[in-house]
Amino acid sequence: MSDVMVSRRAFLRRGVGAAAGTALGGLAALGTDLRPAVARVQQLRIREAKAYPSVCPYCAVGCDTIIHAVDGKIVNVEGDVRSPINAGNLCPKGAAIYQLHVNPNRVDRVLYRAPGGTQWEPLDLEEAMDMVAERVKKTRDETFVEQTDDGKILNHSLGIFSLGGATMDNEWNHIHQKLLRGLGVVAIENQARI
Repeated sequence: MSDVMVSRRAFLRRGVGAAAGTALGGLAALGTDLRPAVARVQQLRIREAKAYPSVCPYCAVGCDTIIHAVDGKIVNVEGDVRSPINAGNLCPKGAAIYQLHVNPNRVDRVLYRAPGGTQWEPLDLEEAMDMVAERVKKTRDETFVEQTDDGKILNHSLGIFSLGGATMDNEWNHIHQKLLRGLGVVAIENQARI
C-alpha cells in the first residue's frame, strides 16, 4: 500500500466530498429539514409574476400549464396541478416550453441559403413569403393532375410535401390541412402525432 499515489486533484475531490457529506449529515442529525428552504427559493423566483393559464403546444393531449410573467417577460412555465389531464406533470417536451420562448439561440428572422450556396443570409420576411408563394404556385401548376387517362378524377399534386412541426397546435394543423388539401397536396405529415 505504500506505493499508492494520490493526485492533488483526487485528494481535494475526496476531501471536499467528505466535508460536504459531514456538514449535511450534521444538519440532518440536528433535525434540520432543507425542504422549506428549497420551496422558498422556488417561490421567490415567481413572487412578483402574474400567472396565465395555458395549454402545452406540443401534442394533442392538451396538458395544462401555468405561465408566469413579469413585465411581459416569461420567467417560468410549469404544469398546472389543477388539471385533470396532467395533474401538474409535463413530459420532457412540455417541460422545455420555457426554452421555446426564452432562448438566446432561437432564430428570430428569416434565413435563406441559395441553391448551391454555403452561407445562410438574412432575408426580408415579405420577400421570403413571396418567394415561397411563387414556388408553391409554380410547382403545383407543373405537377397538378386533374384526372387519369381513363377519366378517374384525382385533383392532386405530388410535387409538394409538407412536414409540420411539434409546436403546431390543433387549430393551426386544421387550417394547414385545409390549405394543403385545397392545393391538392397528398403528402402531409406532422411529427407531433406521438
